[in-house]
Amino acid sequence: MSTTPLTILLVGGTGSIGRHVTTAATRAGHRVRILSRTPGEASTPGVDTVTGDLTDQSTLGPAVDGIDAVIFTHGTHGGEAGYRDVDYGGVRNVLTAIGGEQVRVALMTAIGVTVRDGSYNRSSKAHDWKRRAERLVRASGHPYTIVRPGWFDYNDADQHQLHFLQGDTRRAGNASDGVIARSQIADVLVAALTSPAAAGKTLELVAERGPAQTDLEPLFAGLTPDVELDGPGDQDNQPVADEPAVVRAELEHLTGIATA
Repeated sequence: MSTTPLTILLVGGTGSIGRHVTTAATRAGHRVRILSRTPGEASTPGVDTVTGDLTDQSTLGPAVDGIDAVIFTHGTHGGEAGYRDVDYGGVRNVLTAIGGEQVRVALMTAIGVTVRDGSYNRSSKAHDWKRRAERLVRASGHPYTIVRPGWFDYNDADQHQLHFLQGDTRRAGNASDGVIARSQIADVLVAALTSPAAAGKTLELVAERGPAQTDLEPLFAGLTPDVELDGPGDQDNQPVADEPAVVRAELEHLTGIATA
């Protein structure tokens, strides 16, 4: 695992996970650059704030200039337009702004992201757009890790042993699918950036009874690499050929391969 300090662009740095990512990244010796829509001064040593609008790619040049990595913890609680423009569109815009520069990417989505028939996704299409964002990252050519955390901070006091799952098989839509502390999500996202074994992999992240591990490399090494545009074991229930034309076009732009 590399110990070279990275300059990390943090997208979603003012949110509940992003704050923990800032702590974990600075503790590991990295430099953090937080994307913000409004100008502000960093209050933590080693942390800068850069102004830019996630939904406007033309404003993101200063944010991506000279970065080594990007961590996405952003999200919206709006309707479908918000998930399309922020959860998906924000990833698209940052990747477009980065262009041909190679950076390490860590993207946070959600456990159950491949569940399409639940009431939550039927009403908001949140999972569909988050899954499309995952596919953009996989198609980007950047080394990446995608983390799908369970339910935030539902842990019992003795429930901190990390488990990396694959296949998105926990589908209840409530905390029985798995729990995880926000601080642990941050630790995994930051660790993934310097882990050779984490590259090209997608995982569901939950905690079970027991203490947290200090070395995550064996957990990353035990994962199966992704297969093309989906995670290993993901249900084939969102065919790329049936996606909206604009989504297919953006995938084709990244990969140079026709999707239909």
